[in-house]
Amino acid sequence: MRVGVEVGGTFTDLVAVEGGKVVVTKVPSTPRSPDIGAFAALTASGIDLAKIEDLGHGSTVATNAVLERKGASVAFVATAGFRDLLFMQRHDRRNIYDLFYAKPAPPVRRKDCFEALERINADGSIEKPLDEATVKRELIPAIKAGGYRAVAICLLNAYANPVHEKRLAALITEALPDVLVTASHQVAREFREFERASTTLLSAYVQPVIDGYLHRFESKLADSGFKGRFTVMQSNGGRLPAEAMRESAITALYSGPAAGVVGATRQAARSGFNDLITFDMGGTSTDVCLVQDGRPSLASESEIDGLPIRTPVLDIVSVGAGGGSIAWVDDGGMLRVGPQSAGADPGPACYGKGGTEPATTDAHIVIGTIRPGAFLGGRMSLDGEAAKHAFEPLAQRFGLSVEQAASSALQLADANIVRAIQLVSTERGRDPRDYALVPFGGAGPLHAARIAEELGISTIVVPPNAGVISAYGLVASDYTKFDAVTRKMKLDDAAATEAGRIFSEMRARLAAQFADMKLPGDLVYTHTLDMRFVGQAFEVGVELPASRPASLDSAYLAELFADAHHRTFMHGATLDRPVEIVTLRVGATLPIGTAPRLDREMLAARAAEKAKIFHDDAWVDCSRYTTETLTAGQKITGAAVIEGYTATTWVPPGWTAELDAADNLILRRTQ
Repeated sequence: MRVGVEVGGTFTDLVAVEGGKVVVTKVPSTPRSPDIGAFAALTASGIDLAKIEDLGHGSTVATNAVLERKGASVAFVATAGFRDLLFMQRHDRRNIYDLFYAKPAPPVRRKDCFEALERINADGSIEKPLDEATVKRELIPAIKAGGYRAVAICLLNAYANPVHEKRLAALITEALPDVLVTASHQVAREFREFERASTTLLSAYVQPVIDGYLHRFESKLADSGFKGRFTVMQSNGGRLPAEAMRESAITALYSGPAAGVVGATRQAARSGFNDLITFDMGGTSTDVCLVQDGRPSLASESEIDGLPIRTPVLDIVSVGAGGGSIAWVDDGGMLRVGPQSAGADPGPACYGKGGTEPATTDAHIVIGTIRPGAFLGGRMSLDGEAAKHAFEPLAQRFGLSVEQAASSALQLADANIVRAIQLVSTERGRDPRDYALVPFGGAGPLHAARIAEELGISTIVVPPNAGVISAYGLVASDYTKFDAVTRKMKLDDAAATEAGRIFSEMRARLAAQFADMKLPGDLVYTHTLDMRFVGQAFEVGVELPASRPASLDSAYLAELFADAHHRTFMHGATLDRPVEIVTLRVGATLPIGTAPRLDREMLAARAAEKAKIFHDDAWVDCSRYTTETLTAGQKITGAAVIEGYTATTWVPPGWTAELDAADNLILRRTQ
């Protein structure tokens, strides 16, 4: 049995797959204690934990720790003279016309920043040895007196030679064994001092939080008879055993969205769709990602709360548009939707938990696309009248009917999502019309058709149990780990040979790490070079094809760089200018084999019935189905509503829907 538990902002989802049997469970999240919601899902599923062989988990614990500034107290140690690195940052201004602009504040105070006497040059040579006597006499007592739970070490040019970082970490650990120490060469062995320092600091900041959370989770699992493997999702779309995540906590920041992309990609591939735009609309936000040839786009850097993180993440764009997003009026008298969310507590007005502000879910109830008695297969009752009352103030404010106000709010939510999809497609040289849209999350399939129409997309793939695809991704994802190292080399045959040697070392290092994690099997590697013209400030990622030659040469790498440069900037890259290699990256993946099949959970079927939906400023007649009554090959012509346990799909006029052999619902535009 494989089980995935994903903690979202509004609901905690569980998917259990054993042979041909699928168990799906959704329970309200408990934001203050995510592990309580996770175990509530395990309890509600009725699963015997002793039978679980593989338990995958994803949560927003690390993300929330940074956003809410609830991480550990951290001491930051830099090379003498670089104490203010985290505060000086870069010279850019995000808002150039904001007179009160302030740089993003790191989760550390200046008095928590310390210096170590040492100096390593950019080529890795030692300019000044580490002054161990001063470390023992001054630095360690200061860290002890500060009562810090974690220490982040980022010494100058440690990416080129980490010898001083390793020694300093050993001295601190020896003197203060209860303090968790994170060094930059462990999390980001790359150049660019501020980005490396920010990544190291944030990793140290969330590490005690993740460590404590996983310890509590593992203790509860052990008490419940669990004896299988407990794994945690990473931001890069792969899992690692929980014990390994304690050393790389920073990679867990976006585990939930990453799991959803993996689950959607795996399920869409069963129907032959490999070029996708995934679109996850949950309770608080919408996350979109572009998938090319079955591989989600990967970025080498991201940011959280304005602070950079130098670690591989799936290239996901998020906007504040979800089922709990609140409709409101701004200071200029304009209707807005999100990013404020009703969340899980109190939730939208229809939840009956005290919420009174109009949310996206309330809007769907008002226009008829969500039937109060069918939410979560009828297991959760919604208050339709409360939803209508919530929209009455907005309707009066703008001189609209309640239905028109609700429809306007949904159109604004759609516009926010369309913009996010354009960021990952058209603004990066990709035509969204060449892709299939894969909506999931509880609200995704309700909005998919309108969004596809705006973008000119003609095909939509709705997975079975679309509301729990993120949880499914936790059991369908491979084990993955990345390594990167900066080695600045002008491109010639000698540099190409050196790159091949470094790649070999990195593969060996990753293989050893998988062996330490007790993950046996044949690893699949990817190789990427960050390259640029000499004199440029930023690089282009050049991925080497799987069929790369056994030995690299400069002409081959130059050709790959020219192709990548043209795709990125859409103009010819003349190779009469010198090119250089900057950073080498290797990804190691241990495939899980065939992903478990996700089918519909068979609930009590209900005969199709007639209904009315408010669409295009008028009530239209439609048919209402349940997924359990559909058969493969059956074609449904819009307008229609197809209700499932975890999500409802809206098929507007001009669209058809057909269930295929993989249990995916394929929507196609007919006009």
